[in-house]
Amino acid sequence: MEMESHVIELIDENNEVVQFEHLLTLDFGDREYMVLLPMEEEDDIDTEEGEVVILRVEQDDEGNDIYVSIEDEEELEEVFQAFLQVMAQEEAFDDDEEDR
Repeated sequence: MEMESHVIELIDENNEVVQFEHLLTLDFGDREYMVLLPMEEEDDIDTEEGEVVILRVEQDDEGNDIYVSIEDEEELEEVFQAFLQVMAQEEAFDDDEEDR
């Protein structure tokens, strides 16, 4: 199974458009999360290599999806560990496919 690559544009706290690669949408507990990889400009690299951004998907009053930063460190760590498990399963599946 291959994950498709999608570019998502979000507006940051400075009102600037930032591009991310959508890695995965993850259902965890009773909530939905998006795992994104920052797509940095070559001269604007200020994040660590391999850093991902995890946002919780919620709905506004009109039922539209909104993406919310996770303030609770425990929640963030639990979702990150679930993401790592999914990625490990994907890698194992891909390795099995290559061996055939």
